[in-house]
Amino acid sequence: MRSLLRKYSVITLLFIAICGGLWTLYKSLVVPSKVPRKPYSHQQEGPVCHNAKLSTKKVAIIGAGSGGSSTAFYLNRFSSPCQPLNITLYERSHYVGGRSTTVDAFDDPNHPVELGASIFVKVNANLVSAANEFGLSTQDPDSGDNIHPPLTLGIWDGTHFVFVQDFRSNSWWNIAKLLWQYGTAPIRTQNLMKKTIGAFLQMYEEPHFPFESLSQVSYDLGLTHITSMKGNAFLQENSISGRFSKEIIQASTRVNYAQNLDQIHALEAMVCMATDGAIAIKGGNWRIFEGMLSSSGANVILNVSASTIDRKNNGKFKIISHRMAVEEVEELSDEYETVVIAAPLQFTDLKISPALEHTPDVIDYVKLYVTLFTSPHQLSSHAFHMPPGSEVPHIVLTTQLPTSIHEPDFYSISTLRTILNPPYPFEHQGPQYLYKIFSAQPVNSSYLSTLLGFRDPKVSTISDISKSDISWSFEKIWHSYPYLPPRVTFEESLLAPNLWYTSGIESFISTMETSSLMGMNVAKLITNGWKDQESSILAGGHERINTEFMYMR
Repeated sequence: MRSLLRKYSVITLLFIAICGGLWTLYKSLVVPSKVPRKPYSHQQEGPVCHNAKLSTKKVAIIGAGSGGSSTAFYLNRFSSPCQPLNITLYERSHYVGGRSTTVDAFDDPNHPVELGASIFVKVNANLVSAANEFGLSTQDPDSGDNIHPPLTLGIWDGTHFVFVQDFRSNSWWNIAKLLWQYGTAPIRTQNLMKKTIGAFLQMYEEPHFPFESLSQVSYDLGLTHITSMKGNAFLQENSISGRFSKEIIQASTRVNYAQNLDQIHALEAMVCMATDGAIAIKGGNWRIFEGMLSSSGANVILNVSASTIDRKNNGKFKIISHRMAVEEVEELSDEYETVVIAAPLQFTDLKISPALEHTPDVIDYVKLYVTLFTSPHQLSSHAFHMPPGSEVPHIVLTTQLPTSIHEPDFYSISTLRTILNPPYPFEHQGPQYLYKIFSAQPVNSSYLSTLLGFRDPKVSTISDISKSDISWSFEKIWHSYPYLPPRVTFEESLLAPNLWYTSGIESFISTMETSSLMGMNVAKLITNGWKDQESSILAGGHERINTEFMYMR
């Protein structure tokens, strides 16, 4: 059965979340750990540089998420062995990883739970390669030592379940039921997804990599036609039935991006279907970015907010930052030749002088409420209009249909795992179920009581609910990803001479992997420019400071 599930995983599980990480095959998808390769370093390999007169390149990176960490990692990897390099990374949070971070259930490090970006997949070349290089162990997403894996998935339209899959049933029966219900639409969707993702993957290879213009490379690869269309229109153009797209594919776009098919552009909709081989890093996906920064040799400064980027007359940038101390704000400043902004500019509060000729567009981001909690109660059948005693699916995704009487009031509810031995005793003896809810509004105590079938405690916050009903909880509001309407142009990565930007790719595809791709791309463009300068110097020329340097080919 497990081999069959692997063989047909794409066909039968097209609705798995690629970015939300709410469902993977319940069997183990562990990638064997590898002995980490010795990270490439310009100081360790390559030609011996006698009498080289190259000055140290000082680079500042703002943001320690996937884009910033990848920029640092690939700057170190791509730079010449003869080029001295000094990287400083500013991060205003107390951790690295950006929107990839974990919290500990029961405040116990033995029970980490992904709060943001939960999974990646085998086609995510940068993340998979880095995980192997750093010897990081992988696991089923959201798994733990004490796990009763979720075995059922349902898609809820606010009134009833339009689709239910039980993975305890014979896999051939599940496949037959899927094809009976939706015809050949799952297979056509799989083929369309493979064709689309195949075009995207060319962005990693010459002659398209590195790309100076995201808009141009998208056009060259035929992806602009896809980003110009809404997801539902693109599926209709490719003869994907309306019922399958609205019930299955839309459930994926909602859990991944909190957007329906008539709101999201078609490329992102296709990305949501590329779910084969979903995995997570044991201990948290942020460990990939921690490994990248460690390998890069960057000086990582946490709890520091960069506030001002000021270009001086000599072409260098002065960055003023502030470290938040207990009693006062400490101001820091330093100068750099190159600056990379690796966070959405609109959220950085940066003041840039002189003003940019073109400032990246302010785009709307989804405000997503993430609610984690543990309880001895399982999901109530009454809350889902099911007969008493019915088993509610362990994973509940949602869709919005024209025939829906009530719009679902959440994007997903996941029973992540069962914790058999919580770290401290509770009034209720027995297993504790760990849940995650994605929603557009805060989850209140009254709603949880309905969802789990206990008496409404009539308290103001979840944390005030009796520990006998909600034993632990954690709430987070994310600006998780942008709204992704159709568009045909995207922000350029070079904002001004030697001032780079990685977050323009988020309106194209918003994932950990694509942020890493853009970090790698910017690093390659920067180091190619350095190598042009280096060639002149090592050939006997004289190093000069070019205050208006732009990488152009």
